[in-house]
Amino acid sequence: QVQLVESGGGLVQPGGSLRLSCAASGSISTIDAMDWYRQVPGKQRELVATSTDTGATTYADSVQGRFTISRDNQQKMLFLQMNSLVPEDTAVYLCNIQGITTRERPFSWWGQGIQVTVSS
Repeated sequence: QVQLVESGGGLVQPGGSLRLSCAASGSISTIDAMDWYRQVPGKQRELVATSTDTGATTYADSVQGRFTISRDNQQKMLFLQMNSLVPEDTAVYLCNIQGITTRERPFSWWGQGIQVTVSS
């Protein structure tokens, strides 16, 4: 069993910043890719940023230059620093991690999601 707990969301004014965290725990042997997605009602879930186990990062065009994804492998933590937020960033943000369990089985696990609202 793998658990993911997200934190750091909330209400912020346009131009402001937030830092999201995702803590992983449970029967994890290794972690490979770690991703942040966001979901707006009525729209397809969007991949915001990816961090691979080799250290590579990729971003959606809409957040490039404003968001930064990072990870702490030892603590099994994933972060998303969001700067220069705009109302279009309003969404539920979800972390997803992929890896191998202690029973040597691959997994892909989702967090419960956390609301980010950008509004004046």
